[in-house]
Amino acid sequence: MSIVRGRRRERSWGITTVVALALATAALVAAPVIAVVALAAQPATELWPHLVAYVLPVALRDTLALLGGVGVVALVIGVGTAWLVSSFDFPLRSLYVWLLPLPLALPTYICAYIYVEIFEPLGVAHMALARTGLDGAAAFLPNVRSLAGAILIVGIVLYPYLFLSARATFQTQSAEFAEAARMLGARPWQVLRHVSWPMARPAIAVGLSLIMLETLNDIGATEYLGVRTLTVSIFTTWLNRGSLAGAAQLACIMLLMVAVLVMIEQYGRRARNVAASAESPRLAERRRLRGSAAAGATLACALPVMAGFVMPVLFLAGEAWHRNIGDLGSLMRDSAHSVVYALSGTAIALILGPCIALAHRWRPQRWLAHLLMIAGTGYALPGTVLALGLLSPLVAVDEALNAVSRAFGGPALGLVIAGSGAAIVIAYVIRFVAVTSGFAQAGFARIPHEYDDSVRITGARTQAGLRRVYLPLLEPSIWGAAIVVFVDCLKELPATLLLRPLNVETLATSIYQYASRGSFEDGALAALIIVAVGIVPVVLLARLSDSHARAADKEEAPQAATKFSSSYASATV
Repeated sequence: MSIVRGRRRERSWGITTVVALALATAALVAAPVIAVVALAAQPATELWPHLVAYVLPVALRDTLALLGGVGVVALVIGVGTAWLVSSFDFPLRSLYVWLLPLPLALPTYICAYIYVEIFEPLGVAHMALARTGLDGAAAFLPNVRSLAGAILIVGIVLYPYLFLSARATFQTQSAEFAEAARMLGARPWQVLRHVSWPMARPAIAVGLSLIMLETLNDIGATEYLGVRTLTVSIFTTWLNRGSLAGAAQLACIMLLMVAVLVMIEQYGRRARNVAASAESPRLAERRRLRGSAAAGATLACALPVMAGFVMPVLFLAGEAWHRNIGDLGSLMRDSAHSVVYALSGTAIALILGPCIALAHRWRPQRWLAHLLMIAGTGYALPGTVLALGLLSPLVAVDEALNAVSRAFGGPALGLVIAGSGAAIVIAYVIRFVAVTSGFAQAGFARIPHEYDDSVRITGARTQAGLRRVYLPLLEPSIWGAAIVVFVDCLKELPATLLLRPLNVETLATSIYQYASRGSFEDGALAALIIVAVGIVPVVLLARLSDSHARAADKEEAPQAATKFSSSYASATV
């Protein structure tokens, strides 16, 4: 009996620890938002009239126009290509299934730098026309340093969010709905409009909300292309005008926009129960296209791949090949900084994210569900707002550490956290812990609750249950989350740019510095490294969006659980 009571106490202690970590994570995510609101409450009487009169109207106009334009471009490309590869067979279709998500491997700022290098007055396109004697045709080249240019560039980079979510729904829709529409004389585009689109609306809402949040978070592309969004305005108000209160007030407006986007996304997902037919699980078969229809579908899928991935990668490869590597030591140092910060943020997020999901599984209470929701809002925080909100809490912690050191007769420690790479790691954890908790929730959803009861009945310790039940079953989800978070940390620019220590650069910030000096081509190799690493999670996301891959994952869970049950039972006996 004493052994049983000891194990019960040990399990209770384990559950308490997990719940405490979930509470700490929710508090960590909420801290920047509270700090931004507190900063915004401070008076900025000298600057605020100027912001209202000259900065805010332009920032709101450009931000809303950018969001709307990117949304339209992403909808047309992402949903259109997802519908084509899911509903029809045409030449190279199976190849496009894997190529179409690849633009997501390019950060928006790198793609913007590349297209400016190609289409600026002394760029590659103008020089090529001059060599061929077609100087007059240069007047028809696009001006990418504009709002329209920003919309197109950001749209062709981010559309894969919609492609992946829409394709995952299109390829699993029941055949009876489309067949009934065709029997009534509906054309393919009418089937898309009246049948496939309404059924895929929840998935499209999720993908579109991710695109909007990423667009709001962008600073490198929009600033470089001359678009004065709210993010750029916060950045310039903070650094150029030296007003934290004014920047926080603009950040509060951005937070309101984020809240509106989240509510719109939830509204778009309200009918998520209409995506399939329970009576007819037979999936729709793809129709073979021939002639001009097949050529049109092939071209429609080829254009976004060429513009969003092939051309930028070929440009980077060419610049990296023809140019001197330059300071190889500097490149290695920046790479090391990027890897260390990204690995640290990923490791901490992989601990905290599953703890939140596990706490809600073990204690399915409403307040823990609210904690899960709060922790998930970190991804919605734009990097600029996150950096602004972290400044005051981190400085307060540093002041407390200095006070403790002085109380024990030690020296002042200075900015231990706010002035070091720890600030970057904390920002990464806050922003991307939602990704790890989301992967963990998806993994736990495939583990029946009966397994929890089996662990309790056998009297297993909490550590043994975690090590021998949950971790083996969650391994695919954990690895997927680790890859996605690591590469997102590697590409993150706004928070890294604002929180990095003095004289410390990462791959992302060094590329930004090269572009700011007008010599982006010197950072081509660093950009190529980020793109090469970014391909890995894109391929993973493409695989996860495949219904066959999800079915395979579901079959692995019972086998792993059975293996644990037999091994643990034999060990305890």
